[in-house]
Amino acid sequence: MKLHPFTRQKSLLTQNYSNNFQKATGAQDTFNALRTQLDNHVVDILTSPLPNDTTQIKAIANARRLYDSCIDEPTIESTGVDTVLSLIDNELGGWPILNGLSWNETQFNLSHLLFKLREYNNNIIYNCGTATDDKNSSAYYIRIAQSDLGLEQRQYYLNETKLTIAYRQFIYDLAMSLANDTTMVDKDTRDIYEFEKKISIFHWTTAEQRARQSEIIRITIGNLSGIFNTSFDFTNYLRQIYHLANVTLLDNDNVSVSELEFLRNASLIIDQHSSRVVQNYFIWRFMMNRAANMPKRYRVIREQFDRVFRGTNAERPRSISCGAYVNNNMGFAVAKLYIKKYFDENAKNQSLEMIHNIQSAFIELLEESTWMDDVSKSKAKEKALAIDEKIGYPEYLNSDNITELEEDYAEYIFNASYIHNVLKMLKIKSKENFKILRETVDRKAWGASPPTVVNAFYTPAKNQIVKMILYFLFVLAFPAGIFQMPFFNKDAPQYLNYGGIGAVIGHEITHGFDDNGRQYDKEGNRILWWTSETIDRFNKRKTCIVDQYSQYVLEQINISINGNQTQGENIADNGGIKEAFYAYRKWVQKHGNIDKKLPGLVKYSSEQMFFINYAQVWCSKMTDSYAMNRVLTGVHSPGQFRVLGPTSNFDEFDRVFRCKPGQGNSRVDKCTVW
Repeated sequence: MKLHPFTRQKSLLTQNYSNNFQKATGAQDTFNALRTQLDNHVVDILTSPLPNDTTQIKAIANARRLYDSCIDEPTIESTGVDTVLSLIDNELGGWPILNGLSWNETQFNLSHLLFKLREYNNNIIYNCGTATDDKNSSAYYIRIAQSDLGLEQRQYYLNETKLTIAYRQFIYDLAMSLANDTTMVDKDTRDIYEFEKKISIFHWTTAEQRARQSEIIRITIGNLSGIFNTSFDFTNYLRQIYHLANVTLLDNDNVSVSELEFLRNASLIIDQHSSRVVQNYFIWRFMMNRAANMPKRYRVIREQFDRVFRGTNAERPRSISCGAYVNNNMGFAVAKLYIKKYFDENAKNQSLEMIHNIQSAFIELLEESTWMDDVSKSKAKEKALAIDEKIGYPEYLNSDNITELEEDYAEYIFNASYIHNVLKMLKIKSKENFKILRETVDRKAWGASPPTVVNAFYTPAKNQIVKMILYFLFVLAFPAGIFQMPFFNKDAPQYLNYGGIGAVIGHEITHGFDDNGRQYDKEGNRILWWTSETIDRFNKRKTCIVDQYSQYVLEQINISINGNQTQGENIADNGGIKEAFYAYRKWVQKHGNIDKKLPGLVKYSSEQMFFINYAQVWCSKMTDSYAMNRVLTGVHSPGQFRVLGPTSNFDEFDRVFRCKPGQGNSRVDKCTVW
């Protein structure tokens, strides 16, 4: 039987994934493989002798001290959980489940409890903090929204499953391992779960959040109390938490309120339950997150739950998990060392040409579009021309000037106690978020995500206006960690680079014009800048994408993809592959077809190899639990549909592989937004 081109690609590219799971993550894919390589590099630079010009940098010294405290398991074991339990008793009001009926309900104070939890960077039920103002991208405002549930989203609470049983077991086992009096553990466990289950009824799904953005309320601090109609005083709570960073809130400070229906109902449910149940729940959520920082016997309890929830069946090596922890929290200090040892400067320079080619390809698609009127098209072109690309790392990391790095991490001073360092880190991160409220958005800044990650980012509101009338509408960030094969290699044939990171670049550019990004203008402000006629035509094309992906079924778990939930990423995938392909053509027109064939793949043309590498990027294999979590909660389609969807809608794929519409994966009625 002759295999369809996509089937041949899939057979060729996924054969090595079948028995090569990442046991600690529940999935094996290109991103995880590169993250593993990056994780090993991070451990290397945190443990190897320092270059002479970095030995006196305090930020790096504290990053390494944080790492050393994390891998010091004998000290972690001997210290036990006294520090955490002392914090719970002395600052958070105790955890009733551990002490039978001896907990004193008269001392319960919800406002104080939530204040202290937020001081330690915990957003439980209510997610409150600072964000970029979507109406004025040069400023910050306060944002109130729902936070994640213990099981993340409400779908998991609808029926009794292995997961809900495992979740209750997690609560029970952790409490039993810590309790002085176990008489109430069983009942309290059930009450904690039932409390969260009631709240989950009103929790908005990812798809609902995307579809109901028009319901976001903009209000001032002075008028905030009027919209909630609850006993909990959000205004006073916000004033308290911002005071942690010495920020005094004013009555005219702007507040964005999302998921108001959830916030009101959750507050009512809190009022309807005893203080014991409420206290137990909030401390449970705090401890759920802290289990990963505790001695191994408590981490094992967490791992047993993750085995069911995520499909993981092993703890990552301690060195790797500690390196990742340091990288997540002090990534720019880590990056200072990483780029010296591992990043190839030529990759940064070479990628700029690629970005400009892809940007040009998108503009051509934009100009050729028949569904946009001239007014909307002109403004969209201005936006597309205004890209500010962030490639690899911020320049200060590769200079001798360490002032910015030292200032950013001035409070990051750690000792030999890991749990002490973890708690201090939580307070630092919380304070940092509150502190920026009075600052102006730095449009030239790299952003919060460090260079040492395997990902790329589109930030609709991180826009820049630079001198000489150069408008920078949004930031495309391509950290150093993603410049690895199969995404990019400076010595690889360009058909591989364009099919790899080129498609990622196109994907990120297209995000500026998907169902969410299109709502932001060239300066990053959320306003109506398309005509109503163009919006209507966009929505019809978007619906085609939504319907197409909703028909895809992940056969592994027999669940359909949520086309509404994933629409933004699907639009970006479909646009990204086209832009990258046409940009590769531009490169060939300029440089000639000088790319060499690869050994063993000489029968494939350069254009076919473009698509083959594109498919390779999205090769993946998942456990059932991981797949379920991804489909129910993720905004990205599973890897196979990130290949099937875009290639089925692209007539150039048909031409390159000599497919006829309707044959194999090729669609007769192709969905096209960009």
